[in-house]
Amino acid sequence: MKYQSLALYCGSSVGNNPAYAEEAARFGELCARKSLTLYYGGGSIGLMAAAADAALSHGGRVIGVAPDFFTKGKILATNLSEMIMVKTMSERKQLLEEMADAFVVFPGGFGTMDEFFEMVTDAQLGMHFKPIVIYNYNGYYDLLIQLLDKFLAEGFLHPFHHRLVVHADNLDDLFRVIDNYENTNDHTWLEKIKQ
Repeated sequence: MKYQSLALYCGSSVGNNPAYAEEAARFGELCARKSLTLYYGGGSIGLMAAAADAALSHGGRVIGVAPDFFTKGKILATNLSEMIMVKTMSERKQLLEEMADAFVVFPGGFGTMDEFFEMVTDAQLGMHFKPIVIYNYNGYYDLLIQLLDKFLAEGFLHPFHHRLVVHADNLDDLFRVIDNYENTNDHTWLEKIKQ
C-alpha cells in the first residue's frame, strides 16, 4: 500500500515504564525520516508528546486534532505544524479516520481503546479500508490480541474481520506490515448488511 500519513493512538500519560516513551519518540523520528505526516490527538503530554516532539525535532510534519475544551499550552501542544480544533471527541475520531492513511495503536488506556475499536468497527462495516496496526511493544497488548482471538474462536468475529487488525512487536515490523497490508473484508458480507 502507498501511504503518506499515519494516525497515532496512544496514551496521554507515559505510564510506569520509560521504555514506552522512548519507543514513541523513535516512532516519531521514523515518521519524520520516512516523510510521513503524523496525525494525533494534539496533546503536549504523555506518549502523544513523545512521538510528536520527536517527529518535529527531525523535521517531520505533525498535525493535531483536538476538542476545543482542552487548553492549549497545558494539555495541548503549541508547536505543531497544524492544529485542528473540533467540538467533540467523536468529531476528532472522525477527522483522524478521514485524513490518515493508516492507524497505529501504541500503549494507552480507555481513550486509546475507544479510538481503536471505533476504527476497527468502521473497517468491519466497510467505511474505510485502511491498515490498523496494534504495536505490541514489550507485550503490552498480549491480552488484547488474545481477546480478539477469543472473539474469533467463540464465533463473534468472522475470520476476514479478525484479519483486519494486524500487529507488530518492533518498529521495523510495524512499518513492514503497513507496507504489506491487505484489507480482508468480504465484499459479499458488506453488500448483505447494506441491503
